[in-house]
Amino acid sequence: MTRLATTDLCDTYGEHVKEGQLRVLQPVFQSYGSRRAFSGAIATVKVFEDNVLVRATLEEEGHGRVLVVDGGGSLRCALMGGNLAALAQSNGWSGVVVNGCVRDVDEINRCDIGVRALAAHPLKSNKKGVGEKNGIVYVAGARIVAGEWCCADADGVIVAPTELSL
Repeated sequence: MTRLATTDLCDTYGEHVKEGQLRVLQPVFQSYGSRRAFSGAIATVKVFEDNVLVRATLEEEGHGRVLVVDGGGSLRCALMGGNLAALAQSNGWSGVVVNGCVRDVDEINRCDIGVRALAAHPLKSNKKGVGEKNGIVYVAGARIVAGEWCCADADGVIVAPTELSL
């Protein structure tokens, strides 16, 4: 797969940024995982301090998709750790964007997957199974819908209605 740079996509599709079709997420994320750049169709989950739906989604075949987790921006526990990163890698996910925290950072960094999250936190999440899957989420100032396309690299994270090319 050809690596697309978010900077080049923003330059090429500048009008789409102005119109709101191409959304640039606020620069609030830390980078984890050994895959520094990733892209793919989006799957979404909306949870709060509970990662049961995150695990359930990553247990599915990823087919190069990106999971966007709206964790409400909570900094009180981690929604993803090394086991889930290894699961995502094994099941063919391209990356995970977490509006919340991760843990087991050294384990995540050994996985061939891209992860963006607000911070690291040692505490695990609740396990109640409460949340929503494949709906509309709001993360880092952007509205994100399951089935849209995400591209992330060292310069940021962008979301578009469909896959972009240069």
